[in-house]
Amino acid sequence: MRAQSFAVVTLSVLLAACGPSGGDAGAHGAPGGGMPPAAVSTMTVQPKPLPATFEYTGQTAGSREVEVRARVRGILLSRNFTEGGSVKKGQSLYTIDRAPFEAALAKAEADLAGARARLAQAKRNAARLRPLFAENAVSQKDFDDAASAEAIGEADVKAAEARLLEARLDLAYTRVEAPIAGIAGQSLQSEGTLVSGPEVLLTRITQVDPIWVTFGIPDADRLMKRREVEAGRLELPGDGRFEVRVRLADGQEYGRAGRLAFSDVRVSGQTGASDARAVLPNPEGLLHPGQFVRVTLSGATRPAAVLVPQRAVLEGPQGKFVYVVDDKSTAQPRPVALGEWSGSDWIVTSGLQAGERVIVDGLMRIGPGAPVQAAAAAKP
Repeated sequence: MRAQSFAVVTLSVLLAACGPSGGDAGAHGAPGGGMPPAAVSTMTVQPKPLPATFEYTGQTAGSREVEVRARVRGILLSRNFTEGGSVKKGQSLYTIDRAPFEAALAKAEADLAGARARLAQAKRNAARLRPLFAENAVSQKDFDDAASAEAIGEADVKAAEARLLEARLDLAYTRVEAPIAGIAGQSLQSEGTLVSGPEVLLTRITQVDPIWVTFGIPDADRLMKRREVEAGRLELPGDGRFEVRVRLADGQEYGRAGRLAFSDVRVSGQTGASDARAVLPNPEGLLHPGQFVRVTLSGATRPAAVLVPQRAVLEGPQGKFVYVVDDKSTAQPRPVALGEWSGSDWIVTSGLQAGERVIVDGLMRIGPGAPVQAAAAAKP
């Protein structure tokens, strides 16, 4: 009887301890014993203008590259430049033996003097016969011969003058000059070589200021830009006048900006891209032809860009989505379409409206329809 009374007392104590007045579940749980709303941080969607940039891989090239050739046949006496060094327009690069051309010039001058002397004699003869012919003192044939001799003499003088000009040009061409300013290449001919004229390449000169940067714009990228422009999500600069900057192989940005100078309408069947070319100033010669660089085009604008932090975007079976807080303070998944990155943010092209609250922190504690306690996320 005493043991039975002890058991009843013990059971009463345990029931009292587990009742609402004896436990502490209400201190840590939601009303009625459920889990409390998860604390999350949110950001409010606010479209804003955003500069748009586009990056491609490019390669530098000389803005002009010309071949240097001799215009006359002769022996190379000297090379007058440093291979790989800078040369100015009109600078002497090679000297060809002048002696044969000086002799040819002297002969041309003598030929011209003889032609002029013969013309003067023919003019004097014609002048003497003209009044005699008027008085019928000489025959028609004699007068015609004198007039013809004068005309032939004038033609001989013109031919001699042309040969003299040619001889002077040939003598001048013994000084092979740089047609443009730039960087001289390797000399392909050495002193003492007999060059046969323009068919022999002597060297090349590359102009590096300004310098070109060539790159390809993928056709898919071009179509995407066109669709965004038509949808009003992207505004391109007038006449396609993009500002161009390049990043070098060591990651440093080149200090001078250039401009987009050419964009081909044709798409290569091999690369699936259209060729484009930018022009950059290069007065210090830091950029050399053949370098690979990262090309950044700027000048476009997204007039109403929607940005969300990258950590707010999740991946599900149906694609990428974010959680938004609805009017009932519950988390609801929202599928989104994403564009490019902008720093640490994604550009959302569709799926979100202005004023909606996107959950950016606390995502591991929620699921679809979960109650949340939202607070504004701290600005970075």
